Amino acid sequence: MVLTIHICNKTQHMPHLFSSFKIKSIEFKNRVVVSPMCEYSSQDGFATNWHLVHLGSRAVGGAGLIITEATAVSPEGRITNGDLGIYKDEHIDKLKHITDFIHAHGAIAGIQLAHAGRKASHQIPWDGGKQIPSDAPDGWLSLSPSALSFTDAEEAPAALDKAGIEQIKADFKAATIRAIKAGFKVIELHGAHGYLIHEFLSPLSNHRSDEYGGSFGNRIRFLLEVIESVQQVWPADLPLFVRISASEWTEGGWTIDDSVALAKVLKDKGVDLVDCSSGGNVATAKIPLQPGYQVPFAQQVRAEAGIATGAVGLITESLQADSIVQTGHADMVFFARELLRDPYFALRAAHELGHEVKWPVQYERAKWHK
Repeated sequence: MVLTIHICNKTQHMPHLFSSFKIKSIEFKNRVVVSPMCEYSSQDGFATNWHLVHLGSRAVGGAGLIITEATAVSPEGRITNGDLGIYKDEHIDKLKHITDFIHAHGAIAGIQLAHAGRKASHQIPWDGGKQIPSDAPDGWLSLSPSALSFTDAEEAPAALDKAGIEQIKADFKAATIRAIKAGFKVIELHGAHGYLIHEFLSPLSNHRSDEYGGSFGNRIRFLLEVIESVQQVWPADLPLFVRISASEWTEGGWTIDDSVALAKVLKDKGVDLVDCSSGGNVATAKIPLQPGYQVPFAQQVRAEAGIATGAVGLITESLQADSIVQTGHADMVFFARELLRDPYFALRAAHELGHEVKWPVQYERAKWHK
């Protein structure tokens, strides 16, 4: 079915990838999302001109929603010393500069709030990516629901006590207040890829015996409490997303059925969209990488939980992305590597799908011509 809309008393047929999508008070001009991608280009969490150009160029390039990389809610919640942060008020000004630019070019600025858990205190990838010992000058002790390391070669994290859990919930709340001041219109909570929230969800990394461990209801408790903390300050008319690893691709781990059950709870708690990724919590997992390999997760969560979803993972072609939305497999399409290769993918995809969109006036002379 082709979506028909009416603009200026004329009927236009739009490819679904370029139909608008409204969540609460925010209307996205299309379904193209810049997926969070770590840039490892910060010092002490501060955004730089690199982030302005990286994120801003994707807004100029026509994407509807631009989400920052995983942005740490505390210093110890960073994956590396180069991670973006929002754990102090001084971070706000540069982030506001970036969101203002994004909004001036017709896109919506979103922020992914994150805590790295046991995957914290690592070198940046191009320096080797190895864990930095907690007793090293530039390292720190990582935190997790249980004292289980990600790999046998790594130092075990400290198991969080109740006071530590309360502090992290407070950190997410404080980060949300700063995100509002910085002008963000969407928050995505990072509950995927083996970071802290995911570590609580998974029976493979959560061996607790208290109310945060054991049963499914206990293991999702930390995420629900983080959501509650965020919602105490996040405006009710602005969208709230959660990214999950829909499968750990490992026997005995988190499954797609768990993800559907969680998504039903998230919908009841006021979450607007589930961003369906996978993996990241088991170093030895065998993941069958192929184009669109995670799209079925978004489709199943959307169909069975009745909540909007985002699809991500080796989505590189305009027709492929358009089909995901048109067939109802997901409501938004998150692009990562393809938008690194081509910041103007959205403009190109619109042309390839036969729907010319408005270009920045500075670039009009370069538009494709029939």
